[in-house]
Amino acid sequence: MMIRDFPNSERPRERFLRDGPASLSNQELLALLVRTGTRNESVLQLSERLISTFDGLRMLKDASIEELTSIKGMGEAKAIQILAAVEIGNRINNLCYTERYVIRSPEDCANYCMNDMRFLSQEHFVCLYLNTKNQVLHKQAVFIGSLNASIVHPREVFKEAFRRSAASIICVHNHPSGDPTPSKEDIDVTKRLIECGKLIGIDILDHLIIGEKKYVSLKEKGYL
Repeated sequence: MMIRDFPNSERPRERFLRDGPASLSNQELLALLVRTGTRNESVLQLSERLISTFDGLRMLKDASIEELTSIKGMGEAKAIQILAAVEIGNRINNLCYTERYVIRSPEDCANYCMNDMRFLSQEHFVCLYLNTKNQVLHKQAVFIGSLNASIVHPREVFKEAFRRSAASIICVHNHPSGDPTPSKEDIDVTKRLIECGKLIGIDILDHLIIGEKKYVSLKEKGYL
């Protein structure tokens, strides 16, 4: 059978979208990479021959362009697509994460952000996204400009937390004047974010205001 002869709901691409990649066989995943068969052979049949030739996926990872293109129906473009996917898999498998910065106190947070933020000429509202061990997963400037509750929208703050599977957030922003004394707007924004965080289960651990070689932690000041 050609893929076009399958019911739409049973085609590999549609099942991938509906049920995820784990629902597909090796043959079907390979067919998505190869994309087309030949005049007399469906892409699924071609993929089955590939798997048979290379003893499943075991030897495919070490196949050369020449070995792949020696198989009837496999041109250079298809061979490159397969080997590119294999190489991506190898690189992902070999990824090793460098030791992440751990924040245990407001001082740790200030040390992490101070040099980058104390010379900024505009206010930058930055979020540090942490895992359950308080390691920094990601740092992102969410807003630039004068801080107020209407500009700092919780949606933008928590959207990145969901993307990174963060357990908690520390907010940091700078005062270009060099004076880190919190304003009413700083406190209002913090309280609003804390309330939103409680609803969705992501804690706002602190909000630091960075000045000229000094900082204020709203947690230490009792606002959290």
